[in-house]
Amino acid sequence: MFGAGGRMGSTVCSAVAADPELELVAAVDPYHEGIDLTQLGVPDTGLTVNRAVDTFAEQGVDVAVDFTVLDAARDNIAWCADHGVHAVVGTTGFTEDELDQLRVRFLNAAANAVIVPNFAIGAVLMMRFAELAAPYFDTAEIIEMHHDEKVDAPSGTAMLTAQRMAQASSSWGKDPTEKVVIEGARGGEGPGGIHIHSVRMRGAVAHQEVVLGTTGQSLTIRHDSYERTSFMPGVLLAIRAVRERPGLTIGLAALLGLEGKVGKA
Repeated sequence: MFGAGGRMGSTVCSAVAADPELELVAAVDPYHEGIDLTQLGVPDTGLTVNRAVDTFAEQGVDVAVDFTVLDAARDNIAWCADHGVHAVVGTTGFTEDELDQLRVRFLNAAANAVIVPNFAIGAVLMMRFAELAAPYFDTAEIIEMHHDEKVDAPSGTAMLTAQRMAQASSSWGKDPTEKVVIEGARGGEGPGGIHIHSVRMRGAVAHQEVVLGTTGQSLTIRHDSYERTSFMPGVLLAIRAVRERPGLTIGLAALLGLEGKVGKA
């Protein structure tokens, strides 16, 4: 586990330790080196947090999970590819160029990788529902809200949602705004020209609304994660599935069978 000392990292460690089919064998976090995992609320595994990633090789790790920050995740994923360790990544913010480079890297590696912007199964369904609805509406906007420790905006979930909606429909109405009173009031323009608004709020975890509109009606699709435990079924699913997913897989939808082209009947 990369980033074991963080909130998500310790939650993942607890979920893996509690799963009878999985074994937690190593935890790495340079900022929490030497701390017993029980001090982070993890069931007693006899493990302490290590600083060096080489401990994964020493322990014969099959799958490494990364919930860190982007700069660290880049190095961690590269290490996994070079050492034949499958990677499950919840860190967001990778550019399309970086993802293309990772596709090539894992195509030639003895390991696979799954990068998931949002491990909540409800969030994956939200994205799929928005993708299905897109061809039937003329306008759409996305509002995402996260905790006040999230450093990237928009979220990876919002970007992936807009991308999938844009692939499902190219017929979006033009933004009528002619005068912007406060810069940024219309949010950022994402894939397909879909506007994305990011809120960073203390007390929040992860929330997103997709609002679609057409003549005489609107549709709002919303998902809320109130606790980090909401992501654990998806994390455990990815850990089990990554070995059977050659190369690089983006998003949990592929693991749930929720990918596919959509369009009007």
